[in-house]
Amino acid sequence: MSANGAPLLKLSAIDTYYGPIHILQGVELQVGPGELVCLLGGNASGKSTTLKTILGVVQPRNGTVEFAGEDVTRRPTNYRIKQGMAIVPENRRLFAPMTVFENLKMGAYLRSGGTPEDFERVFQLFPRVYERREQLAGTLSGGEQQMVAMGRALMSHPKLLLMDEPSMGLAPILVERNFEIIKQVHESGVAIFVVEQNANVSLSIADRGYVLSTGRLVLEGKAADLRENEELRKAYLGR
Repeated sequence: MSANGAPLLKLSAIDTYYGPIHILQGVELQVGPGELVCLLGGNASGKSTTLKTILGVVQPRNGTVEFAGEDVTRRPTNYRIKQGMAIVPENRRLFAPMTVFENLKMGAYLRSGGTPEDFERVFQLFPRVYERREQLAGTLSGGEQQMVAMGRALMSHPKLLLMDEPSMGLAPILVERNFEIIKQVHESGVAIFVVEQNANVSLSIADRGYVLSTGRLVLEGKAADLRENEELRKAYLGR
Protein backbone atom coordinates (compact mmCIF):
# COMPACT_ATOMS: atom_id res chain seq x y z
CA MET A 1 0.00 0.00 0.00
CA SER A 2 1.06 3.59 -0.54
CA ALA A 3 1.49 6.09 2.26
CA ASN A 4 -2.18 7.08 2.06
CA GLY A 5 -3.25 3.43 2.05
CA ALA A 6 -4.59 3.53 -1.52
CA PRO A 7 -4.11 0.39 -3.61
CA LEU A 8 -2.53 0.62 -7.07
CA LEU A 9 -5.06 -1.87 -8.47
CA LYS A 10 -8.47 -2.59 -6.96
CA LEU A 11 -11.23 -4.88 -8.21
CA SER A 12 -14.56 -4.41 -6.41
CA ALA A 13 -17.52 -6.84 -6.66
CA ILE A 14 -16.63 -7.93 -10.20
CA ASP A 15 -19.21 -10.03 -12.07
CA THR A 16 -18.07 -11.08 -15.54
CA TYR A 17 -20.15 -13.11 -17.98
CA TYR A 18 -19.46 -14.92 -21.25
CA GLY A 19 -22.93 -14.85 -22.76
CA PRO A 20 -25.25 -16.40 -20.16
CA ILE A 21 -22.38 -18.04 -18.23
CA HIS A 22 -21.45 -16.27 -14.99
CA ILE A 23 -17.64 -16.59 -14.93
CA LEU A 24 -16.41 -14.22 -12.16
CA GLN A 25 -18.71 -13.93 -9.17
CA GLY A 26 -18.18 -10.98 -6.84
CA VAL A 27 -14.39 -10.97 -7.17
CA GLU A 28 -12.60 -8.45 -4.94
CA LEU A 29 -8.83 -8.09 -4.86
CA GLN A 30 -6.15 -5.45 -4.73
CA VAL A 31 -2.45 -4.85 -5.31
CA GLY A 32 -0.57 -2.16 -3.43
CA PRO A 33 2.27 -0.10 -4.95
CA GLY A 34 5.42 -2.22 -4.99
CA GLU A 35 3.58 -5.41 -3.94
CA LEU A 36 3.94 -8.85 -5.50
CA VAL A 37 0.54 -10.57 -5.42
CA CYS A 38 -0.39 -13.93 -6.95
CA LEU A 39 -3.76 -15.25 -8.08
CA LEU A 40 -3.88 -19.04 -7.90
CA GLY A 41 -6.36 -21.54 -9.31
CA GLY A 42 -6.73 -24.55 -11.54
CA ASN A 43 -8.04 -24.74 -15.09
CA ALA A 44 -11.41 -23.03 -15.61
CA SER A 45 -11.14 -21.25 -12.25
CA GLY A 46 -11.48 -17.82 -13.87
CA LYS A 47 -7.85 -16.68 -13.61
CA SER A 48 -7.51 -15.66 -17.26
CA THR A 49 -10.86 -13.89 -17.20
CA THR A 50 -9.70 -11.92 -14.15
CA LEU A 51 -6.60 -10.82 -16.06
CA LYS A 52 -8.66 -9.91 -19.14
CA THR A 53 -11.01 -7.89 -16.93
CA ILE A 54 -8.07 -6.01 -15.39
CA LEU A 55 -6.73 -5.24 -18.88
CA GLY A 56 -10.12 -4.25 -20.27
CA VAL A 57 -10.21 -7.05 -22.85
CA VAL A 58 -13.40 -8.26 -21.13
CA GLN A 59 -15.95 -5.86 -19.61
CA PRO A 60 -17.54 -6.82 -16.27
CA ARG A 61 -21.32 -6.66 -16.05
CA ASN A 62 -21.09 -5.39 -12.46
CA GLY A 63 -18.34 -3.97 -10.28
CA THR A 64 -15.40 -1.62 -10.79
CA VAL A 65 -11.74 -1.78 -11.79
CA GLU A 66 -9.63 1.02 -10.31
CA PHE A 67 -6.04 1.66 -11.33
CA ALA A 68 -3.71 4.32 -9.90
CA GLY A 69 -6.66 6.00 -8.18
CA GLU A 70 -8.87 6.13 -11.29
CA ASP A 71 -11.98 4.15 -12.22
CA VAL A 72 -10.94 2.50 -15.51
CA THR A 73 -13.83 0.01 -15.71
CA ARG A 74 -15.07 1.40 -19.04
CA ARG A 75 -11.69 2.47 -20.37
CA PRO A 76 -10.16 0.53 -23.29
CA THR A 77 -7.04 -1.61 -23.00
CA ASN A 78 -4.74 0.91 -24.74
CA TYR A 79 -5.71 3.58 -22.19
CA ARG A 80 -4.82 1.25 -19.29
CA ILE A 81 -1.48 0.45 -20.92
CA LYS A 82 -0.75 4.18 -21.24
CA GLN A 83 -1.59 4.65 -17.56
CA GLY A 84 1.06 2.10 -16.59
CA MET A 85 -0.12 -1.50 -16.98
CA ALA A 86 2.08 -3.98 -18.86
CA ILE A 87 1.45 -7.63 -19.65
CA VAL A 88 3.76 -10.62 -20.01
CA PRO A 89 1.32 -12.92 -21.83
CA GLU A 90 0.98 -16.67 -21.54
CA ASN A 91 3.43 -18.44 -23.88
CA ARG A 92 5.42 -15.15 -24.19
CA ARG A 93 4.03 -14.23 -27.65
CA LEU A 94 7.22 -12.68 -28.96
CA PHE A 95 7.54 -11.50 -32.55
CA ALA A 96 9.45 -14.57 -33.74
CA PRO A 97 10.84 -13.18 -37.06
CA MET A 98 12.21 -10.08 -35.28
CA THR A 99 15.43 -9.81 -33.27
CA VAL A 100 15.49 -9.64 -29.50
CA PHE A 101 16.46 -5.95 -29.73
CA GLU A 102 13.49 -5.24 -32.05
CA ASN A 103 11.14 -7.05 -29.65
CA LEU A 104 12.37 -4.88 -26.79
CA LYS A 105 11.80 -1.75 -28.89
CA MET A 106 8.20 -2.82 -29.44
CA GLY A 107 7.70 -2.75 -25.67
CA ALA A 108 8.59 0.95 -25.64
CA TYR A 109 6.47 1.99 -28.64
CA LEU A 110 4.55 4.44 -26.42
CA ARG A 111 7.89 6.00 -25.48
CA SER A 112 9.28 6.38 -29.03
CA GLY A 113 11.10 3.06 -28.94
CA GLY A 114 12.94 3.55 -25.65
CA THR A 115 16.12 5.30 -24.50
CA PRO A 116 19.61 3.80 -24.10
CA GLU A 117 18.91 3.81 -20.34
CA ASP A 118 15.79 1.68 -20.86
CA PHE A 119 17.79 -0.95 -22.74
CA GLU A 120 20.60 -0.78 -20.18
CA ARG A 121 18.16 -1.49 -17.34
CA VAL A 122 16.80 -4.56 -19.13
CA PHE A 123 20.28 -5.81 -20.01
CA GLN A 124 21.42 -5.43 -16.40
CA LEU A 125 18.46 -7.49 -15.20
CA PHE A 126 18.87 -10.04 -17.99
CA PRO A 127 22.52 -10.39 -19.15
CA ARG A 128 21.46 -13.32 -21.37
CA VAL A 129 19.11 -11.00 -23.26
CA TYR A 130 22.06 -8.70 -24.00
CA GLU A 131 24.04 -11.68 -25.33
CA ARG A 132 21.13 -12.64 -27.59
CA ARG A 133 20.12 -9.10 -28.64
CA GLU A 134 20.81 -9.66 -32.38
CA GLN A 135 19.30 -13.15 -32.45
CA LEU A 136 15.83 -13.84 -33.87
CA ALA A 137 13.36 -14.23 -30.99
CA GLY A 138 11.90 -17.40 -32.48
CA THR A 139 15.24 -19.21 -32.15
CA LEU A 140 15.54 -18.69 -28.37
CA SER A 141 14.91 -21.31 -25.68
CA GLY A 142 11.74 -21.10 -23.59
CA GLY A 143 13.59 -19.59 -20.65
CA GLU A 144 15.29 -16.98 -22.85
CA GLN A 145 11.97 -16.09 -24.47
CA GLN A 146 10.46 -15.52 -21.01
CA MET A 147 13.31 -13.12 -20.16
CA VAL A 148 12.75 -11.20 -23.41
CA ALA A 149 8.98 -11.05 -22.77
CA MET A 150 9.61 -9.62 -19.30
CA GLY A 151 12.21 -7.20 -20.65
CA ARG A 152 9.81 -6.06 -23.37
CA ALA A 153 7.12 -5.33 -20.76
CA LEU A 154 9.58 -3.41 -18.56
CA MET A 155 10.57 -1.15 -21.47
CA SER A 156 7.31 0.78 -20.94
CA HIS A 157 8.24 1.65 -17.32
CA PRO A 158 5.07 0.02 -15.95
CA LYS A 159 3.55 0.80 -12.57
CA LEU A 160 2.06 -2.71 -12.61
CA LEU A 161 3.44 -5.78 -14.38
CA LEU A 162 0.78 -8.42 -15.10
CA MET A 163 2.07 -11.95 -15.67
CA ASP A 164 -0.07 -14.72 -17.16
CA GLU A 165 1.14 -18.24 -16.24
CA PRO A 166 4.90 -17.49 -16.33
CA SER A 167 5.75 -21.14 -15.55
CA MET A 168 3.75 -22.45 -18.53
CA GLY A 169 5.79 -24.77 -20.75
CA LEU A 170 9.03 -24.43 -18.80
CA ALA A 171 11.10 -27.25 -17.29
CA PRO A 172 11.06 -27.29 -13.43
CA ILE A 173 14.61 -25.93 -13.18
CA LEU A 174 13.69 -23.05 -15.50
CA VAL A 175 10.53 -22.34 -13.50
CA GLU A 176 12.63 -21.76 -10.38
CA ARG A 177 15.06 -19.54 -12.28
CA ASN A 178 12.17 -17.65 -13.86
CA PHE A 179 10.60 -16.90 -10.49
CA GLU A 180 13.96 -15.76 -9.13
CA ILE A 181 13.98 -13.23 -11.98
CA ILE A 182 10.39 -12.16 -11.19
CA LYS A 183 11.49 -11.62 -7.58
CA GLN A 184 14.47 -9.59 -8.80
CA VAL A 185 12.20 -7.38 -10.95
CA HIS A 186 9.89 -6.92 -7.96
CA GLU A 187 12.83 -5.90 -5.77
CA SER A 188 13.68 -3.21 -8.33
CA GLY A 189 10.42 -1.51 -7.31
CA VAL A 190 7.81 -2.78 -9.79
CA ALA A 191 4.43 -3.98 -8.51
CA ILE A 192 3.62 -7.41 -9.97
CA PHE A 193 0.39 -9.40 -10.26
CA VAL A 194 1.07 -13.05 -11.18
CA VAL A 195 -1.67 -15.39 -12.39
CA GLU A 196 -0.44 -18.96 -11.87
CA GLN A 197 -1.34 -22.62 -11.34
CA ASN A 198 1.99 -23.34 -9.66
CA ALA A 199 1.07 -22.37 -6.09
CA ASN A 200 4.28 -23.48 -4.41
CA VAL A 201 6.71 -21.38 -6.43
CA SER A 202 4.33 -18.38 -6.61
CA LEU A 203 3.78 -18.24 -2.85
CA SER A 204 7.52 -18.58 -2.24
CA ILE A 205 8.11 -15.08 -3.70
CA ALA A 206 4.75 -13.30 -3.25
CA ASP A 207 3.74 -10.88 -0.50
CA ARG A 208 0.10 -11.94 -0.64
CA GLY A 209 -2.07 -14.36 -2.55
CA TYR A 210 -5.65 -15.07 -3.61
CA VAL A 211 -7.14 -18.44 -4.56
CA LEU A 212 -9.89 -18.62 -7.17
CA SER A 213 -12.21 -21.59 -7.64
CA THR A 214 -14.99 -21.64 -10.27
CA GLY A 215 -15.10 -17.85 -10.41
CA ARG A 216 -15.15 -17.17 -6.67
CA LEU A 217 -12.33 -16.18 -4.34
CA VAL A 218 -12.13 -18.93 -1.72
CA LEU A 219 -8.93 -17.96 0.10
CA GLU A 220 -6.76 -14.89 0.52
CA GLY A 221 -3.98 -13.78 2.81
CA LYS A 222 -0.27 -13.37 3.32
CA ALA A 223 1.71 -15.76 1.14
CA ALA A 224 3.45 -17.33 4.14
CA ASP A 225 0.07 -18.07 5.77
CA LEU A 226 -1.37 -19.52 2.58
CA ARG A 227 1.61 -21.87 2.22
CA GLU A 228 0.71 -23.33 5.62
CA ASN A 229 -3.03 -23.51 4.87
CA GLU A 230 -4.08 -27.17 5.03
CA GLU A 231 -6.83 -26.80 2.43
CA LEU A 232 -4.48 -25.13 -0.04
CA ARG A 233 -1.68 -27.62 0.59
CA LYS A 234 -3.95 -30.53 -0.27
CA ALA A 235 -5.46 -28.86 -3.33
CA TYR A 236 -2.43 -27.15 -4.90
CA LEU A 237 0.82 -27.96 -3.15
CA GLY A 238 0.52 -31.73 -3.21
CA ARG A 239 1.30 -32.05 0.48
